[in-house]
Amino acid sequence: MAAQEGKEVGAIIKGIYRDAIQITGKMRDRAYRLCGEFLRGAWQRITPQELVVRPITGGLTNHLYYCGLPENHTPHGDEPSEVLLRVYGRMHSEHDLQAILTESVIFTLLSERELGPKLYGVFPGGRLEQYIPARSLFTSELTDPDISQKIAIQLAKLHSIEVPISKEPTWLWSSMDRWLKSGQEFLHEKTQTIPGVDKSVMEKLQKMNYEGELQFLKDVIKKMSPDVVFAHNDVQEGNLLLTSSDSSKKNVTMIDFEYCSYNYRGFDIANHFCEWMYEYKLPVYPFFTATTLRYPSQEQQLHFIRSYFGALDSVVKINNNSGFTLTKVNENETKLLNEVLVFKLVSHLFWSLWSIVQGHITSIPFGYMDYALVRMNDYYADKDKLDLKFILKEEN
Repeated sequence: MAAQEGKEVGAIIKGIYRDAIQITGKMRDRAYRLCGEFLRGAWQRITPQELVVRPITGGLTNHLYYCGLPENHTPHGDEPSEVLLRVYGRMHSEHDLQAILTESVIFTLLSERELGPKLYGVFPGGRLEQYIPARSLFTSELTDPDISQKIAIQLAKLHSIEVPISKEPTWLWSSMDRWLKSGQEFLHEKTQTIPGVDKSVMEKLQKMNYEGELQFLKDVIKKMSPDVVFAHNDVQEGNLLLTSSDSSKKNVTMIDFEYCSYNYRGFDIANHFCEWMYEYKLPVYPFFTATTLRYPSQEQQLHFIRSYFGALDSVVKINNNSGFTLTKVNENETKLLNEVLVFKLVSHLFWSLWSIVQGHITSIPFGYMDYALVRMNDYYADKDKLDLKFILKEEN
């Protein structure tokens, strides 16, 4: 994020207000109607023109808006004075709809257990959430030992709960299989071009052996015994809020649970470590930067992992009889470090396939194809360094 923008992030959730973008009358009317229906009270005593509505950056899949009461109107009861309006991105299949429904159930459960923002309303195409006066983390802050420990603790709490959905780790592979099919269909249309995307980027993406690499990863993980937990699957800085006005306290809240599912623990942690390398607040195309040298050292990884295991012990003691069920995990640092090495590759391929699909279906400005290429280049670089024989020997 540019220095000027950085001065304004103190009261903003998931990025910056997009002041240059005008709210259409249609969007304002929709926000006004939804807030009045679900929040009632003071929200029904203002006009559409009085409603405070501002677009917010940060979402690569959904559109986010801040909605607030004007200064001369205060809540009459327990209704909030400000909320976050989330409008889902375009859905293209019945699967997309099912995913939204599942995510809404998960969001509700986590809200009730105070592991996420409050839920104020669900409607076709989106929902109203608690607005948290905070800012999303910067990528550089992920390296802060105190913040890293806080993230590890939050992740341990999430991993320790039981959610009434399938406990099989099928979401990861089914998502990648689906994106592989859709992405390859798009890439194989040789005449296909995307405005602003360099032709060489498309040519390089067309030459990648996505199917072969996906099968390689499936075969490797079948030979391992990775633990399965209820996972977030997208623990990046944009989904982590610094909620304390006192920076020394560094309170961190996890948000955005649209990719939550039962999944391999190693993926959730490896994916988070990968996010140390990517910054999504660049104000110009391609709207991200990548720095592989930022990947956490073994010392930094161990700090996170030890904080994670320590938090799991506390969760068991505190919530032993409160409805939380801890998935049994193997508290073996070496085992988890080895899992991370493999699932680091899975993370690269996962988000590359996702980005290719997003690049031709979404209107959200982001260099999706450039990002897909970066993640695939990082995939092959990390695969070349992977000592698979040693890892599998350690597993057995």
